[in-house]
Amino acid sequence: MLESLPDPVRGAFSLVVLAVNTVFWCLLLFLVALCKLVIPIKGWRAFCSKILNAFGQNWIAINNLGLHYTKKIQWDVEGADALSPNQWYLVVANHQTWVDIVVLQKIFRGKAPMLKFFLKKELIWVPFLGMAWWALDFPFMRRSSSVQKDFETARSACEKFKIVPVSVMNFLEGTRFTSEKRQKQDSPFKHLLKPKAAGIAIVLDAMEERLHSILDVTIVYPEGVPDIWAFLCSRSMAVKVLVRHLPVTKELIGDYLTDREFRRHFNNWLNTLWAEKDNLIERLLQTSGPSLR
Repeated sequence: MLESLPDPVRGAFSLVVLAVNTVFWCLLLFLVALCKLVIPIKGWRAFCSKILNAFGQNWIAINNLGLHYTKKIQWDVEGADALSPNQWYLVVANHQTWVDIVVLQKIFRGKAPMLKFFLKKELIWVPFLGMAWWALDFPFMRRSSSVQKDFETARSACEKFKIVPVSVMNFLEGTRFTSEKRQKQDSPFKHLLKPKAAGIAIVLDAMEERLHSILDVTIVYPEGVPDIWAFLCSRSMAVKVLVRHLPVTKELIGDYLTDREFRRHFNNWLNTLWAEKDNLIERLLQTSGPSLR
């Protein structure tokens, strides 16, 4: 409907809609989060967590509606249908742009539980969003000089994830991919940085009995990787996404910190997964344009 607007106007309009939508839902989140905080009853807090997650999903739904009316996106998505909002998932994905988060929220909303990320503690000071992430039980990681302490912090965060179904999200590269970062890191992959294993090893070990499966997500932008402003301004774009469902097997559960043999096995498994993803990205980039869905 608004595709005919000049690109900068469309971008500014999209940004305003996003800001207003964010402030509205954040205010509701803060109110329920306060009620959750002052009444220390487990059942009550679980109930509040469900309401908070519903608010978060509504925020995403309106953002998705804004995408629908401001741009024509060609979605080519496979593997995102056989999911349940009542299950727990560990989601891993390649990371090229902040648009990746918009894509993930779009394809999983209503199909899987809300995505929740491990965040740097400094992000809690982001206006509105920082407190919203806190209200939604996004874990804030305080990087310390002690690896053991970092592991304990992450494990404690996973305990909160057991209360209601959640999709625990991890960008394994730790940062957005660029050719410069790849060269500096001397990555063996063409389209990826080296994956970091410790984070997902902790989640798998701490939440083994809850996790239904691992969702390995590969995101490709056939027309080039957009930054967030270019995305907001764009009239149309193509996005390809492939979701692979991987089982949570006993071989993936262990003490990554102290068990050297398990750590070696886990790193080999992850590097193999990443090599497969690298080849998949190459194939997706070489195939014809996506179908309109």
